[in-house]
Amino acid sequence: MDLWFYEKHIPGTGITLKIKNVLYFKKSRYQHIGILETEDFGRMLTIDGMVMLTERDEFIYHEMLTHIPLSVHPDPEKVLVIGGGDGGTVRELVKHREVKNITMVEIDRDVIDASRKYLPGLSSGLKNPRVHLLIGDGIKYVKGKKEKFDIIILDSSDPVGPAEGLFSLNFFKHVFTCLKEDGILVAQTESPFMYQNVIRDTFRYLKEIFPVVRMYFAPVPTYPSGLWSFAFASKKYDPILNFRIEQARNRKFRTRYYNEDVHRGAFMLPEFMKNLVR
Repeated sequence: MDLWFYEKHIPGTGITLKIKNVLYFKKSRYQHIGILETEDFGRMLTIDGMVMLTERDEFIYHEMLTHIPLSVHPDPEKVLVIGGGDGGTVRELVKHREVKNITMVEIDRDVIDASRKYLPGLSSGLKNPRVHLLIGDGIKYVKGKKEKFDIIILDSSDPVGPAEGLFSLNFFKHVFTCLKEDGILVAQTESPFMYQNVIRDTFRYLKEIFPVVRMYFAPVPTYPSGLWSFAFASKKYDPILNFRIEQARNRKFRTRYYNEDVHRGAFMLPEFMKNLVR
């Protein structure tokens, strides 16, 4: 008997993947967590029936979420990751020797535990001694936090359930205060085909707070529409004018998607995406 996973993105559109095996399924305190073995995309993490990642294409998302800001900030010693319980973002961060301290705040311990057991290729970086893992609500963590960070990365799930507040104006204001005077925020901001209202609202909020706000994008085949957007918001640095191209070109670690050409090209938006953030 064939077993298929189906995720509906909008009423008339979705994605299907053939499933070989269900490795893990649990209803945690916050959400339903699944890890499935797919026919074509390796192991897949789902949250509340939505694809969070697959082993075959996750590298694109995680490399673009991390190496973009790390290749702009001149001295990125302290990084805060909100979400990212699978460990993929941290895996990329620890490749940067200049990063001395990584704090990761994940609300659901069960996501971390499942990823450690079933997704070791993503979660391996969580063992790095520079990583400080906190189980808690990222919204509460940044509210009134006195500690300052060079870079904050929002590696959140879609804006429903426990992640909904991570797309609000008040939350972005608290993030701004947690950044140093030259700090950078990056965040995943959904599909420009499927969730245009989310993108419009998110970028409107960011522009109320940050002097530099830019969209960039990358293809992620198993995400809605296969095209994904990200926000770069900074107190000082422009992602192109302040791009440290020589460091990116001469990086001492391996990437599978990110390079200096991709960095520049990711900010060259097609017209319909420009219109979303004008």
